[in-house]
Amino acid sequence: MSSGGDLAGPPGRVCYSAGMKRSLLRGVRGGYAFFIPVLAIAAAAGVAACQGCKPPAPGAVSADAEVEAKTPTVRLYVLSTVAGALEPCGCTKDQLGGIDHLAALIEGQRDEAPGHLVVGAGPLLFAEPEVKPERSSQDAWKAEAMASAAREIGLAAWAPGENDWALGAEALGKYKEQAGAAPLAGNIEGAQGVVVREVSGVKVGLIGVSDPKGRAGTYPAGIKPGPAIDAMKAGVEEAKKQGAKVLVGLAALPRGEALRLADNVPELHVLVLGKPSERGDVNDGAKPPVLIGSTLVVETPNHLQAVAVVDLFVRGGEGGKLVFADAGGVAKAEELISLSARIRELEIRINSWEGDKTVAAKDVADRKADLEKLRAEKAKIEAEEAKVTGSFFRYSAVEVREKLGADKDVAGQLMAYYKRVNAHNKEAFADRVPAPPAKGEAGYIGIDACTNCHDEERKVFDATAHAHAYATLQEDFKEYNLDCVSCHVTGYGKPGGSTVTHNAALQNVQCEECHGPGSLHAKDPEKKGLITLAPPPESCVSQCHHPPHVEGFDPVAKMQLVLGPGHGK
Repeated sequence: MSSGGDLAGPPGRVCYSAGMKRSLLRGVRGGYAFFIPVLAIAAAAGVAACQGCKPPAPGAVSADAEVEAKTPTVRLYVLSTVAGALEPCGCTKDQLGGIDHLAALIEGQRDEAPGHLVVGAGPLLFAEPEVKPERSSQDAWKAEAMASAAREIGLAAWAPGENDWALGAEALGKYKEQAGAAPLAGNIEGAQGVVVREVSGVKVGLIGVSDPKGRAGTYPAGIKPGPAIDAMKAGVEEAKKQGAKVLVGLAALPRGEALRLADNVPELHVLVLGKPSERGDVNDGAKPPVLIGSTLVVETPNHLQAVAVVDLFVRGGEGGKLVFADAGGVAKAEELISLSARIRELEIRINSWEGDKTVAAKDVADRKADLEKLRAEKAKIEAEEAKVTGSFFRYSAVEVREKLGADKDVAGQLMAYYKRVNAHNKEAFADRVPAPPAKGEAGYIGIDACTNCHDEERKVFDATAHAHAYATLQEDFKEYNLDCVSCHVTGYGKPGGSTVTHNAALQNVQCEECHGPGSLHAKDPEKKGLITLAPPPESCVSQCHHPPHVEGFDPVAKMQLVLGPGHGK
């Protein structure tokens, strides 16, 4: 288990020159959306050792200094299980996620934390452990876009998960070079395990381990992991030899196994957790940070919903064991996560009421008042501070969302990716036509055919958001994107329905998406049972209106938005 090898290429350097490369981000300055401060109030034994005639280490401050010192020695931006999530789908207002928003946050905080590192654990590049043949080009280009964005935000290293090997070790090596970041897995034979970076005059050791086992119990080709604890211990010793004073573990492991690392490797100051593998688009909830001994353990929600910010303040001289103290701030995290969840629930509800004339204005006003009360309660808890001496840390979790702004360079990279995929898929799938319906089964005929008999219902449809669903894709160069098109056309992938390219008569979310294919009904309108006359509202949920695309969807209430004279009323 080498600390200086490479997961997918020749051995590389493990110790970098002072200061990490600063990405040239030019973004909109952003602020915290969700802040959980963690303040220590007691000095750790031995940290404030007498410095004698030696000047303090660069980036360190006097042990007598008060906590009001605002600039951390080292700031860590922590990501867990990003899994290829460049940005949320955009189906609803102010969804969580978006690497362009994260880039804007980091750039906007550059002055307050000039010495920072971005680190991660868990799958980074791909949403799934396997890439389907039809998606090979799109998914490969998406991974390239993620790698390029990772370079822009200054990713230093991550502990890779199974998904990162989706196209093989050679491809991972290419993405590593594009990202300018090290995939660290010291427990995998031949893999790099340690990187040491100098930040504000303090050397930070990043030590990674991974157990990229899939659900079937198999590993990516050529991957043979060994004991993670042994590799982490060896990595810590290697980082120390290279002069590291701050030790950060990165672990793509099952959570229980990862937590045991903190028990067995107490030298770690921070331990970042991520999943060993990820599947699907379901968003996880927030997990509170925990302290195991003096190790701060952090895992953020998947898909870039939030980033953890860990500020490390190194105080005193170079002697003694470095310990970062905490005084109960971690204990506040669960309360703040609960408050934030309630705030998010209200935000989603209020956003969903916009334009809904069935909701009373008083109800909206009352919920907005409730929202402000919760925000004030959260802000009060966040504002609580304590003065400390000795080295300490602050922890915060920031929801990644639109209000942070969008870095124009990263946003430009995303747009280039979407245009590239759009142009490719339009040609690559030009001959893809839907399978014909089985003998005696109905096919899809499109809304224009329905309008011949249902003119009144057509007028209702034209006034709904469903009537413009396809145009929202065209505006963003996503109408041929395999991640998007299925929920913006009718009968996608169904016999006699539509495909990514053959959907001219079935663009938008038309009648037959709820009422079923109508060819047999059109031939014999009087015959019963050929069409679903009153589809249950719940039938919409299983198709597209579900998390993470739509949070808190109420199918019964939302059904009212597509009803009108001649159409259910």
